[in-house]
Amino acid sequence: MSRRDYYEVLGVERRADEQEIKSAYRKQALKYHPDRNAGDKEAEERFKEAAEAYAVLGDGEKRARYDRFGHAGVQGTGGQGPGFNADIFADFSDILGDFFGFGGGRRAGPSRGADLRYDLEISFEESFAGTESTIQIPREETCETCQGTRAAKGSSAETCPQCRGTGQLRFQQGFLVVARPCGQCGATGQIVRNPCPSCRGTGRVARDRRVTVRIPAGIDDGQRLRLHGEGEHGAVGGPTGDLYVVIHVRPHPVFRREEDDLFIEVPVPYPTMAMGGSFKVEGPAGPLTVDVSAGTPSGSVITFRSKGMPSVTGRGRGSFHVRVVVDVPKKLSKDQKKLVTELGHTMPVETIEATTPDADGDKPFFEKVKDLFG
Repeated sequence: MSRRDYYEVLGVERRADEQEIKSAYRKQALKYHPDRNAGDKEAEERFKEAAEAYAVLGDGEKRARYDRFGHAGVQGTGGQGPGFNADIFADFSDILGDFFGFGGGRRAGPSRGADLRYDLEISFEESFAGTESTIQIPREETCETCQGTRAAKGSSAETCPQCRGTGQLRFQQGFLVVARPCGQCGATGQIVRNPCPSCRGTGRVARDRRVTVRIPAGIDDGQRLRLHGEGEHGAVGGPTGDLYVVIHVRPHPVFRREEDDLFIEVPVPYPTMAMGGSFKVEGPAGPLTVDVSAGTPSGSVITFRSKGMPSVTGRGRGSFHVRVVVDVPKKLSKDQKKLVTELGHTMPVETIEATTPDADGDKPFFEKVKDLFG
């Protein structure tokens, strides 16, 4: 009997990448799984066919042989194809387990503790200079009384007689071998007849722990610090998880940050902008002297290199940018008004008329509007 092309079986192009092949197989497995098609022999065959196709195309070496020689390049004993083996699903547990809960499963044993998150708010000044902060976190720790064995003093856990210490039970369902968690031992593989009174047989207890967090200079809002081994303790002697501290920096009322650069806007009196002069600006690391040349336009930016935020990596600093704008007073005294008026009389004033280049030539804009409306 002729056999279908594996790419056709999964419904993918021959140039499909690994993720596309895996996704296509996932859809086929979901559609034709026997649990969803009880008694349907055609669906069972399609499910087997998809699994066989993925067994080849999901393996780089087998796929290369198949692309070169076709089915002959991956055929098994007796000239048959790679064949169907229920054990193949142990390799597909990451694909199918989410849908059907079967596959090789995890054997009972140590498991890593959960990671924890802590949100820490600091000031702008603390983010600039770096600081230390002591935080208190609740977490699950190994019970000191039973050392995580879950059994009371003088007793010990026993191997579960139902699963024989594996933590799971295996069943034959048609051509599949399905693994399910053992209900008698809770998938731990052990039974505690005399539980520890301190942890009530869980092996862990809830405690508050104080942790000192070293915050590097230059850290930005939203960045996080990883404290290895400061998460929850693992089960059955497993490794401890990590603690992630997410930093939130309170905005500064004057400085604005963009990456490692800092910006500030400073109003400067008109005489200084017109005639030139100097003034001081208080930067995060101390005062800076700003020199303004005569005739500096409002909105000009004066940059101080390496005076901005320190890099969180410890290498270099950003720049400090000072944007100068003309400070226009809202109220003037009589003498000031007189002086400004006299200054205005001595300065040339140009009248600029808005024009638009069209069929009417360079006729002033307002004259054209007047013509339109009579």
